[in-house]
Amino acid sequence: MLLLQFSTSHYCRKARLALGYKRISYQVENLTPGLHILKLKPLTGLTTMPVLLPQIQGQPQAIADSTQIVKFLESYQPEPSLFLTNHEQQTEALMLEDWLDESIGTATRFVYYHFRAGDGKQIDPSLFSQMVIGVVRKQYGINDANVKLATDRLAIALAELSIRWQKSEYLVGESLSVADITAAALLSPLALIPQYRQGYPWLFERIVQIHQLCGEQLPPGLV
Repeated sequence: MLLLQFSTSHYCRKARLALGYKRISYQVENLTPGLHILKLKPLTGLTTMPVLLPQIQGQPQAIADSTQIVKFLESYQPEPSLFLTNHEQQTEALMLEDWLDESIGTATRFVYYHFRAGDGKQIDPSLFSQMVIGVVRKQYGINDANVKLATDRLAIALAELSIRWQKSEYLVGESLSVADITAAALLSPLALIPQYRQGYPWLFERIVQIHQLCGEQLPPGLV
């Protein structure tokens, strides 16, 4: 299998965690933001990453979107499962995944790239890195006002996840689920931001544990 990705994308990290948890062998191809459209459009008709190319006879040519990739992996290799056997718990896990994907992952992106363009610029001041950051900020219209909204949204999310993860090892049920790997992936960029590292140590302990369980390299800031 081949995973088309941006090396820094937290949504691509989610797909890698799923592949790793299921111990599925795969390779990655890192694409350049902007130029990636030339490769993706003919494959999926979309411009978003990640995209999985199963490269297996009888399987789809390309699967776009991290949620759809996880669903495909569940059907392709059911065990170990990221879906819960209890229907109500699985519904809850999918609702959490959707909330994290559509709201919290976006909030993380806004806060992270705002930080990287300002106080965090010295993490990688190279021209290429700053160019990519500029492209992302322009693409999503990141500014002070929507970063403030994103910061407030993250505070609410972290309060909810704190209740769940400090009450149990898992966000839903009694085993790792799609909700856990989604949270671990989409919040991982916050590890480079000092205020989050200092304010939410339990979060990064759990992110490390999930990465180790999935055999995935730790995100920057946690290595």
